[in-house]
Amino acid sequence: MSESPPWSPASLAAQALGFTDPATRAVVRPLHLATTFIRDPDNTYPAGYIYGRPDNATVRDTEALLATLEEAPAGALLFGSGMAAATACFLALDRGDHVVASAVMYWALRRWLQTEGRRFGLEVDFVETDDPAKLRAAVVPGRTKLVWVETPSNPLWTVTDIAEAARIAHAAGARLAVDSTCASPVHTRPLTLGADIVMHSATKILNGHSDVIAGVLAGREADGYWERLAAIRSGNGSILGPFEAYLLQRGLKTLFVRQTAQAAGAAELAHALSRHPDVARVLYPGLTQHPGHDVAARQMENGFGYMLSVQVRGGEAAAIATAARVRLWKRATSLGSTESLIEHRASVEGPGSPCPPDLLRLSTGVETPADLLHDLDVALRAAHA
Repeated sequence: MSESPPWSPASLAAQALGFTDPATRAVVRPLHLATTFIRDPDNTYPAGYIYGRPDNATVRDTEALLATLEEAPAGALLFGSGMAAATACFLALDRGDHVVASAVMYWALRRWLQTEGRRFGLEVDFVETDDPAKLRAAVVPGRTKLVWVETPSNPLWTVTDIAEAARIAHAAGARLAVDSTCASPVHTRPLTLGADIVMHSATKILNGHSDVIAGVLAGREADGYWERLAAIRSGNGSILGPFEAYLLQRGLKTLFVRQTAQAAGAAELAHALSRHPDVARVLYPGLTQHPGHDVAARQMENGFGYMLSVQVRGGEAAAIATAARVRLWKRATSLGSTESLIEHRASVEGPGSPCPPDLLRLSTGVETPADLLHDLDVALRAAHA
């Protein structure tokens, strides 16, 4: 077997694994839209494709790139959304299984676990996974089957030590799954730190252009659980469509360029806003005063991510007033796109949200950081006038 080329992940992403079409010599992979395929006279499918619901060539190509970037021996599975990917990890468990999940996590998944997850018979405990002692106390040997952590966590940006979480989970006979949406393989590769599954809402930074809904799972071991995930995707009809996979592959080609620039912009904003008179607190793992900074510095590279939150002096009214006055930032849900987004999360998440009412979540895009800072400065000062 020939050795893999010594190219960096950024180079492999830029060229989609160095593809050249054998028929046309094109440097862009073709889009395969077919839903059905011809059998040979002996009733077999030598090309490996039978029907579009369980499999698609464009999806496979994009999965191969994602598996390479995540260093995932088992490969990757694309889903129709991040929620479809995430919930499959829980649907693959058995009734009565115990789950430990991050107390601070994507609000829609937390709500699903509190409602639908329990209807499926799962026992779920939420814990501050950034505290290893609390995580260790919550995991029950022989009973806990899955530990789910989100790091950095949205929208408070707490940081969980992935390697330590893996040790705790594995010692109890459980798997560790990591939602790495806000880190991506540019900053963190959880499987190399001991995680069993890594999940992304590929809608966000992996695609990066606010025009695709997608999710992905990447696995460390092609075991029975991984096979169950693939069966759930096929049986539930939740595979990503080929056109969306094609667009996602396009976005992945510029992932390293975009995310490195966005992380640099987020760091510049975090440092400047931490000195702003109308900002009470900046939540960003790249700041040395952040409680999780040391862990983040150990398990992240190429910066500390493109996301940060600010707590505005004057409370909820001042925070909402600030968001209402921005011009360059866009008041919109989601994150990781080329345009910078601002959102008052407590209003979106509603009752029971762990999000402070004075908090604004910021997703840094690729605009000039000085322009973004100026826009926020004007809005903050106007809100406090």
